[in-house]
Amino acid sequence: MTGLFQIGDKLLQAQDIPSLLQRYQLMPHFLRGVIIDQAIANLTCTEEEKRTALEKFETQYQLNNPETKQAWLKSQNMTQEQLEEMATRPILLEKFKQQTWSNQVERYFLTRKSSLDQVVYSLIRTKNPGLAHELYFRIVEGEQTFAEIARQYSEGPEGRTGGLLGPVPLSQPHPSIGKILSVSQPGQIWTPRPLTEWTVIIRLEKFIPAQLDDSMRRSLMEELLENWIREQIGKIGPLKALRSDVSDLTSSPA
Repeated sequence: MTGLFQIGDKLLQAQDIPSLLQRYQLMPHFLRGVIIDQAIANLTCTEEEKRTALEKFETQYQLNNPETKQAWLKSQNMTQEQLEEMATRPILLEKFKQQTWSNQVERYFLTRKSSLDQVVYSLIRTKNPGLAHELYFRIVEGEQTFAEIARQYSEGPEGRTGGLLGPVPLSQPHPSIGKILSVSQPGQIWTPRPLTEWTVIIRLEKFIPAQLDDSMRRSLMEELLENWIREQIGKIGPLKALRSDVSDLTSSPA
């Protein structure tokens, strides 16, 4: 088989590529790119979309004049046509996402909503159960505020913020804390309870239900895309170079 290309004294053959991609931890990125290219192969941009994409790309890479652009293309070993393909790729990918999942987003949102809801809550943790109960009663009896006690006694980083945490997705805290918060009312403070090596006091400050707005829709579409790409990669077996007796299937050494 003829060489694929040459780097220094090393002549790379087609069969070398899979092992090199794995060695340099580029295989997932490579497979992702190939899968996306296949997905968008039959999609097209309008002339206006292409013009806008090129302007955005050239601004991003500061390709402000023909000389700068040519120097950049040379440094990237890239043609103008390849630049245009790179610039329009995000538009084509967005079209693919819309065509594939736009009708599924609402249903997917409902399945994910419980983990997308956000909370603001306050936390005090200590390794001394007796102290935790004493602090709890100070709070409920109004002797000290939650924030004052958290700053003075909480043994985690939340002490710096007066115990206040969030907003964070309801799925982010420890599952035991998330479960408590999910059934709490704003302002409700819970008696101290053990959690791993800690005893914790928890109070829900604010519950922020997830909404399927434009930002959420974009985020879920991206999530659906990534799930799909992982599925496609999972279907691919070990990547091996295909051998052929036809030498012109590979290019000559550079």
